[in-house]
Parts: sequence; C-alpha cells; structure tokens
Amino acid sequence: MRLRTAALFWVMTAGLVLLANPASAETTSPSPQPSASAPASDAPVSGAAIRVRLLDQKGGKAGDNPPPVPNVTVTVSDESDTEIGRGVTNDMGVAAIAIPGKGKYAVSIDESTLPAEVKLTGKKTLDVTVNLASGQNVAFPLNGEVVETTPFAERLVDSLISGVKYGLIIALAALGLSLIFGTTGLTNFSHGELITFGGVAAYLFNVTLGLPLLLAGVLAILAGGVFGWVQDRGLWRPLRNRGTGLIAMMIVSIGLGLLLRNLYQYFFGAGTRSYTEYTSQRAHDFGLFDLSDKEIAIMVIAAVAIGIVTTIMARTRLGKAMRAVSDNPALSASSGMRVDGVISNVWILGTALTALAGVLLGVNSQVNFMMGYQLLLMVFAASVLGGLGTVWGAILGSLIIGIITEVGPLFGVPSSIKEVGALIVLILILLIRPQGILGRAERIG
Repeated sequence: MRLRTAALFWVMTAGLVLLANPASAETTSPSPQPSASAPASDAPVSGAAIRVRLLDQKGGKAGDNPPPVPNVTVTVSDESDTEIGRGVTNDMGVAAIAIPGKGKYAVSIDESTLPAEVKLTGKKTLDVTVNLASGQNVAFPLNGEVVETTPFAERLVDSLISGVKYGLIIALAALGLSLIFGTTGLTNFSHGELITFGGVAAYLFNVTLGLPLLLAGVLAILAGGVFGWVQDRGLWRPLRNRGTGLIAMMIVSIGLGLLLRNLYQYFFGAGTRSYTEYTSQRAHDFGLFDLSDKEIAIMVIAAVAIGIVTTIMARTRLGKAMRAVSDNPALSASSGMRVDGVISNVWILGTALTALAGVLLGVNSQVNFMMGYQLLLMVFAASVLGGLGTVWGAILGSLIIGIITEVGPLFGVPSSIKEVGALIVLILILLIRPQGILGRAERIG
C-alpha cells in the first residue's frame, strides 16, 4: 500500500513539472522566437514616446467616426536626421515609437504603405517639439479636404467691409463725444463707460427680463438718454454754475469713469456674456464678401441713426440751437436762448447715441464691463482725427480708424495690436494738421 501511494505521488509530481515547463516535455519543438520584422507598435512602449494615429477622414458611413488606417509605416528621426525608431499602425490606427525624451523630432509617414483609397492630404513629414515627459501625440491628415488659400483681393474686401462696420460703431460713440465737447468744451474721459452702459442695459433687458433683443436695445437707448440727463443735472451743471474749469472737469470725468467701471464689474461681473439672440449666425455669400444678418443689421441701424442725427443738426430748431451754443455760448445766452436746456438735450442725445454703440458692439461681439473702456481710445482717435467737435469730422475719422484697424493685419500688423496702425495715422495727421481733417484752425491766446 505504501509503495502504491509513493508511486502515485511521484507520477503526480512529474506531471506538474511537465505542465509548468512544456519546453522540457518536447525537446524536438523549440519555442517560437519573436520575429525581427514585427512592428514596433505592437509592443507596449513605456516612457516617452511619439504616438501617431491615422484616421481616414472620408471613410466609413456618414455620421460615424472616421475609421482607423492600419499597417502604415511611421518613422521618427532626431534633429540630425538620425532615425530613432519606426513603427507600424495597429488595428486602431496607432503606432507608438519610443524616444529618448524631450526635444525636437521629425515624424514621417511612408506613403507607399498607405491603402490605395487613402491619400495623404498634407506633408509627409511633420516637425514635432516634445515638451512633456510622456511624449507627444501626432496625427496626419488622410483624405482630408484641401483648403485653398483665400485670394488677397477677397480678404481685402472682407477687411474693408469689417472696417466700415467697426467704423460705424465707433462713429456713433464719436458723435456723442463730439456733440458734448462742441457745446460744453468737456473732454469726457468717462465716455467709454456710457458705451458699456448701453451694452449692459441691453443685456439686463434681454437676458434678465427676457425681452426680445430689439425691444431691449430700444429700452437701453432710452435708458442711456436718461442716464445722460441725470449726469448733466446732478454733476456737470452744478460744476458749470460754480465756474469749474475744463481741466478740473476733465479730471472729474476720469474719476467718474473709474467709479462706473468698478460698479459694472461689481454688479455685472468680470466675465464676458452674450445676448440670447443673434449670437452666432451663418454668413451669406455676396460674391466678393460674406456677411451675416446681424452684421447687415448693425451697419443699417448705425447708418440710419447717423443720418437721423445729421438731419437733426442741419434742419431742426434743436440742431440750430446746438450749433449756436457750440459757436458762442455767451452770445446765445444773451439772445435769450436757454443754454442749460440745450446742453441737457445734447447730453440726452449724445449718451443715447453712445448707448446705441454699446448695444451694437454687444451684438457684434459680446458684453463685458471693459468693452467701452477698450473702445474709448479709438473713439478719441476718430474724433481728433476728423476734427474734435465737428459732426462730419467724427464720422469721417471713425470710418478711417475702423478701416485702418481691420485692414492692418493684412499687411503684417499683429491682430493683437491692430489698433496701433490707426494710432500711428492719428499721430501723423496731428503733426501735419493739428485741428483734424475737417476742423478749423483757431488761434489760442
């Protein structure tokens, strides 16, 4: 019995050994060795690596994700064109090639290994800078759409149209600034906050109260006019009656601008917000240029508003009174004209126009508490360029500033500082003609 038990124990032990090491059981069939030609991407890569993913942008069914492109050879080289490694994309269209670490590499794709129906859209070699310890992901465009370069003439026309649109928005605010300066002599540095007031008021009526944007814009314009009247009656008229000088009033306007800007930030917030309507629209093709409905509406509304104001200034009794006070306030008062009443009307009209500029600026881009302050320099530049205190000068200067600002990037001006071109033109004009394009040369002192 003991012999049988011992024999059974040794048989079971030998079987376990054979199962644990099958190579020893079959000495005639060696274990398979990894092939030297096996794709490097099949083996897991630890550490830094460049991972290339290839997708067929036109393959598959409509609405499905682009299918992967397998069995394509990818090569990675260093800055000295020395090959570091190569791999073949797997069934997921991914190839991972190990790299020494951070640095600059050239990733190339072997076009001869692409399937017949797949074409490389862009370059076959991409320069990659690896800044992460884990490596970098790279994608090659396969069967992508070739985007043709837009002709310079078409880009120039688009920029000119954008410049006119931008210039008309500036013109509304510049008109308000020129009207106030022409009748009071005040250089109002808080004028930018009147632009912001229009944009924020329209946002509150539109988003907070749920009114349609068209109605919200009209109410914002009315609120801007009321705000201007309150400013004149509560601040500027008492200062005028006390005989406060223009320089002191200008300093007061700087303080008022700081106060309003901080109030906007406190109550409205520092974020950028959009109206509930006309935020994103598809542009219509008009041949040489593209325009969306909101852009057309902005230009039409601004042009109509400017036309109404110029008609008021030229044809109505109020316009004649404004021009009389602008030319000689003392003579106008001695002839029985209520100068303070005319100035109040100017503040109402000027701030209403400026609020309209804020509404249109919010439609064109978005609303934030700095929107008017950021536009203030362009408004001053337009007013001074055309002739400070002149209606037509403000309009002409605004269009010039708007066009130069939008066209400048086509000639190498960085988009982040595109306003610099307009300011350079302003400086040159003031060196040649200090009174502005349509201003009158006057002797001072």
